[in-house]
Amino acid sequence: MQRLLSKSLASLLFLSLISPVEAKQTAQPQSIPEFRPGYLIGYLEQQDLPDSLALLPPPPAVGTPAFALDQSLAEKSQALRGSKRWELAIIDANLKFPAAAETFSCALNAPISEQQTPALYRVLRRTLADAGLATSSAKKRYQRTRPFVYNQQPSCTPEDEAKLAADGSYPSGHSAIGWAWALLLSELAPEYGNALWARGRAYSESRMVCNVHWYSDIHEGREIGATTVARLHADPTFQADFALARQELLAIRAKGLSASGDCAAQAQALALGAD
Repeated sequence: MQRLLSKSLASLLFLSLISPVEAKQTAQPQSIPEFRPGYLIGYLEQQDLPDSLALLPPPPAVGTPAFALDQSLAEKSQALRGSKRWELAIIDANLKFPAAAETFSCALNAPISEQQTPALYRVLRRTLADAGLATSSAKKRYQRTRPFVYNQQPSCTPEDEAKLAADGSYPSGHSAIGWAWALLLSELAPEYGNALWARGRAYSESRMVCNVHWYSDIHEGREIGATTVARLHADPTFQADFALARQELLAIRAKGLSASGDCAAQAQALALGAD
C-alpha cells in the first residue's frame, strides 16, 4: 500500500498528460497495479528514479544561441505539417496500449503484443512509467513554455494542447520513454540495433515535428531515458521480466514471425526527416 501511495503522489504531473483509456483492458497475468486505467506502475520506487532536476542543466534561456537553435529547428519542422511525417508524429504521440506496442515492431522486425509476447509487452508498459516519471522533477521546476504556446502555431494533437500548455516542456517525457524502449529492445535484438536506435531518435523527434517540444527538450529527454534504463538493470523484478522477454523474442524468431503494421508507410514517413 505504501508503494502505491508514493507512486500515486509522484505521478500526478505525468498522469495529467495521459488520456483515460475507454476500452476495457485485458487482465494482467501478474495482477500488476495500474496508476490509471490501462497504465501499469513502473518497476522502480520513486526514490530510485533518476533525478532529472539534479542531472540536467536548466533549459536554454530566451536570447541564447541554444534557444536560437531550438527556434530554428522548430520553424524548419513546421514545414512538415500535414505530411506523412506529421501523421507519424500524431501516431507517436499516443502512449496508449496496445497501439503504443506497435511503435518499434517494424524496427524490431517482430510482432509485439500481449498475446504473442506478454513479458515484452509488460516490460514496455511498466518502463513507460519509469522513464516518464523520471522527467517530472525538472518539468515541475522549470515549467518551460511549449513551442506551440510560444510560436502560436498548431500542434499535431490540438485536443491535448490545453493540458500540455499547463505542463512543463523540459525535458520531454515522450522522448525519455521512446529512447528507453529503443535501448531496451536493442539489448534484446542487437542485430537490429541501428534500426531500433534510429526509430527511437525519430520517435523523440516526432515531438518536435508535432510542435509540442523544443529540440533541447527531446535531447535531454533521451538522456533521462538512458539513465532510467541503467537503473532498471539493477531491479530484480525487471531483470526477471527482461529475461522472459528475451526468450519470447527467440521463440518469435524461431517461428519466422515478422513485424506487424505497415512498415513501408512508416519508412516513407521517416525518410522525410524532422526538419
